[in-house]
Amino acid sequence: MPPIPGSGLAKGLAVTLRTMTKRTVTAQYPDVQPELPPRTRGVIGLFEENCTVCMLCARECPDWCIYIDSHKETVPAAAPGGRERSRNVLDRFAIDFALCMYCGICIEVCPFDALFWSPEFEYAETDIHELTHERDKLREWMWTVPEPPALDPGAEEPKEIAAARKTAEKLQAAQEAEQAVVTDRATEQNAAQDAAQDAAQDGEQGGQE
Repeated sequence: MPPIPGSGLAKGLAVTLRTMTKRTVTAQYPDVQPELPPRTRGVIGLFEENCTVCMLCARECPDWCIYIDSHKETVPAAAPGGRERSRNVLDRFAIDFALCMYCGICIEVCPFDALFWSPEFEYAETDIHELTHERDKLREWMWTVPEPPALDPGAEEPKEIAAARKTAEKLQAAQEAEQAVVTDRATEQNAAQDAAQDAAQDGEQGGQE
């Protein structure tokens, strides 16, 4: 059935009329902070300990607004006779929010969970050059990142947690088996000592007779 001429205009006017009849609500910002959704895309927080300077975020950024500097350090061998290793050490991690378009690609491609969305939005500056925030500021924003939502009851357990649980269960089973062996040995020793004491007592009683 073809649409009735003017039905779209009537729907639009109905929305306008409903809105006009509602009471106007004034947001008392900045005295009252707005209630933002928990996963608001405000700024990007950096969890520096997880960053391995793999450069994936900088390479995948469409705006090239992530600046990373690093240097290599030699790590001594963990065991005698082992080989020394080299690792990247982060020197600078900065994001130019004057260029950032908040696409979230850097957060998605980070394989080590070093970048997170923060709902923080109060970072305006009078000079556009000051919108390039270094890693110290990004780390401060990290502590405003909300906790991840809980998994659904029927969701599959994360692989990391499952692997950690299996390792803990194996370790607990090994400890319980070792404790059982120790208990059995102690029981056998006690039984042998009791038997020896009984034999000694029987020998003494036989000698007295």
